[in-house]
Amino acid sequence: MAALPPADRAEVRAVLATLTSGMIFDLTRFPGEDVAGLAALETLEELDHYTYLVAGCVGPFWTALCATHRPRLARWDVREMGALGVRFGKALQLTNVLRDVPADLRHGRCYLPARELAALGLAPADLLHAPGAARALPLHRRLLALALGHYDAAWRYTLAVPRAEWRMRLACAWPLLIGLGTLERLAAHPNPLAAPAPIKITRGAVRALLARSALTVWSDRALAADAERLRRRIAL
Repeated sequence: MAALPPADRAEVRAVLATLTSGMIFDLTRFPGEDVAGLAALETLEELDHYTYLVAGCVGPFWTALCATHRPRLARWDVREMGALGVRFGKALQLTNVLRDVPADLRHGRCYLPARELAALGLAPADLLHAPGAARALPLHRRLLALALGHYDAAWRYTLAVPRAEWRMRLACAWPLLIGLGTLERLAAHPNPLAAPAPIKITRGAVRALLARSALTVWSDRALAADAERLRRRIAL
């Protein structure tokens, strides 16, 4: 930290403070470690705030640092790109939430809002059993659609990175492509909220995405087409 320029130090301190507050929020909101102490977030707004604290806040941080140190990004509107960066982080974290519901429930954590579950006649504990989990699928699909909206913003961020900054482009594209692949598998599963094993993209599929993106990273049209191809496979 001491070796960083003052402006960078300030950015690092700010993002670490936010991330740490997210960790404290998580530990406070979910004090238990198993189903006996199962607790849930209350509202969609609380879920959105959580995804900002633990992931979305990284977007503006990374944007500010890249715009400061990469001359090709000097013309970026840092505020506008930072807002897209927030949604970039939220897209990835919401994907984690949707993928990890069964495992999180076993550890006493329900990130699906209790108020939205109650509207379906459910309590968080109902998700521990396959019939109750199946009844929560409409909420799961709503959140998946919300995640896709965040991915759209994240792709606008990625395509705004100049092609000459190809390493930064790949650093953006890879998690988005893998995330969309994960959402595709979640959407195709008959009951993802009760899946006995984690639903995730295969290593072979990851390797294929990495290999193809090494070529498409140079083209806005090709990179956007790859994302759109994955998005069209997600049936809601």
